[in-house]
Formats: sequence, C-alpha cells, structure tokens
Amino acid sequence: MSEQALRVIVTGAGRGIGHEIVRAFVRQGAFVSLSDIDGAAAEQAADQINAELSEDRVRAYEVDVADVEAVDQMMDDFSGHVGPITTVIANAGVTVYKPFLETDVDLFDRIVGINVRGTYFTAQAGAKRMVENQVPGRIVLLSSVTGQRAFRDFSLYSTTKAAVAMMAQAMALELGEFGINVNAISPGAILTERTRREEPEYGPSWAEVIPKGRVGHVEDIANTALWLASDASSHVTGQNIAVDGGWLTYGRIP
Repeated sequence: MSEQALRVIVTGAGRGIGHEIVRAFVRQGAFVSLSDIDGAAAEQAADQINAELSEDRVRAYEVDVADVEAVDQMMDDFSGHVGPITTVIANAGVTVYKPFLETDVDLFDRIVGINVRGTYFTAQAGAKRMVENQVPGRIVLLSSVTGQRAFRDFSLYSTTKAAVAMMAQAMALELGEFGINVNAISPGAILTERTRREEPEYGPSWAEVIPKGRVGHVEDIANTALWLASDASSHVTGQNIAVDGGWLTYGRIP
C-alpha cells in the first residue's frame, strides 16, 4: 500500500492530538477527512493545514461519532471525492474527571457513547468499506495509559479506554483474513492546548516522573500513527502501544 495513496479518516481532529495526526499524514501526501464534533474547529483546522501545503488535501466534517449514521455519511462523502478509504484513525474521545460515587447515568451514557460506541462503529464503518473494496487497510484506535492504570476520579474514562484496547485485539482477530491491521495507541502524559490550559506546569511536573525526562508531544503520537499505517508495520496487529516515555514502567504521579 503506497503511502502516497493513503486516504485517511481522522476523527476528533479539530485540535490536539488529532489535529497533529492529520498534519503528519498530509505531509506524507495523504488525503484526509478531518472531523470534529465542533464544526467550526474542524473547518478552521482543515483550512490551516491546507494553507500550510498550498493544496486542498483535507476535507472538514462536523461529526459526533456517537451518531453512527453521521459517521457513515462522512465516509461515503469523503470516499466519493478521493477514492476508497485506506486508513481509519479513531481518535475522537472525551476526557472526564468525576469521582466514581458521583458518576450518573447521563454522564456515563454520553462518555461511553463517544469513547466506546463512537470508536467501535467508526472502526466498523471503515472496515466494511475496506473489505468491500478489497483494501488491505489500517485501523488505529486511541486508547490511553489510563486504561492500564487506575487514577483517582478517572473510573469512567479509564473504563472506556480499557475497552478500546480490547477492541484492537478483537478486531484484529476478525479482520486479519482481509489483510486489515488493527492496533491501539495509548498516549501517556501529552502536552496539548487542553492540558496546558488545565495545568500551566503540566510539562515540567510530568517530566519529573517520566523516565525519558520529558512530557510527551502530539508529534510522538502522530509519528506512531504514521508507522502503524505504513508498510513498515505490516506484521503488527492487535497491539496496544504505549507512547509514554516509559511512564508505565513505574507509574508515579506528579
């Protein structure tokens, strides 16, 4: 599968990790569907990336991934413009901090709807199109190190991210016969607009407890996604790759 021919779906890409993943793929010559629940953010991000390249390689979509029909419509529209989808990066997700004893049904349903239902059916929609078009594609799901270690006030979020990691195994088992690889990426502490806004000292404080001595950057995740979408990882499937600078080796909290 030529990297120059990649036609990529990236959800939750208006900002942060998803935005950088789109930039990384476009720089490799890919055509990318950039979607976000915030339509204005998606349009702005797509315009910015297209302007950087002086080419129109990114199409923006306003999509709530919990809406399975909207995901299908986005994929149909995108593939109708650029050709069969080769790669799906199911990045959309919501981080929530809530004590277990205070988590109510409405919050549970909304977060599971985006993080679990949205990820599952985004992957399924892409896989169906890959099978139909006989494309030996790549599916990358975004899990988290919080799906492997417990954090206070993260019971709901961590549960959803553990589910995503299992999806990668289960989907890889069923899609391998079609030549489709499915893997998950588990980011550790990553410096983004959101984490910097929530905690101004986020970078320095996490650097003190990460064996590599620095906080993660969005480029670290984007580069891993690029590798998982490339022929260089053709025999890697069903894996959950932690991109955390070694934090999971002992898991200290700042």
